[in-house]
Amino acid sequence: MSRSVGQKRRVILGLSLLILVLVLDQISKNWILYSYHLPERGSVQILPFLNFTMVWNHAVTFGMFGGLGAKGPWVFCIISLLAVLVLIWVIARTPRTLIAASAGAIAGGAIGNVIDRLRYGAVVDFLHAHAFGWSWYVFNVADSGIVCGVAVWMIDSLLAERQARHETTR
Repeated sequence: MSRSVGQKRRVILGLSLLILVLVLDQISKNWILYSYHLPERGSVQILPFLNFTMVWNHAVTFGMFGGLGAKGPWVFCIISLLAVLVLIWVIARTPRTLIAASAGAIAGGAIGNVIDRLRYGAVVDFLHAHAFGWSWYVFNVADSGIVCGVAVWMIDSLLAERQARHETTR
């Protein structure tokens, strides 16, 4: 079965975003640990609203499921890698360009955090956004890829649903 040119482009886009997020994530973490030496510095203000703050995250998003102990990293790795397989399947099958791009960004972020868990036993988080008394959790480039990917996927899905409803009412 041959793939359409459009489908091949979507696969290339999705896999390119996977690689881009993964590479940027790993380069930034390597730099923050071994060139900038953030673990020795703790927290450093970069901009009035952004700090580099070293956090070894043994849990998942927002610290959830942190009580799993030594088996936690392995559980998170297995679940993440299963999710990556599903996301790659989505990239290969979806007719929607933004879904392929989103799946790639999410998968790249998931793989980046899996690498940390296998390498360090925890995820390297270092970006801390804050302003006007508001403070966000410390995160990394992989997390940004995941969050942006999920947001774009949701927006695309809502717009597609809205368009489908509009077309059926014509």
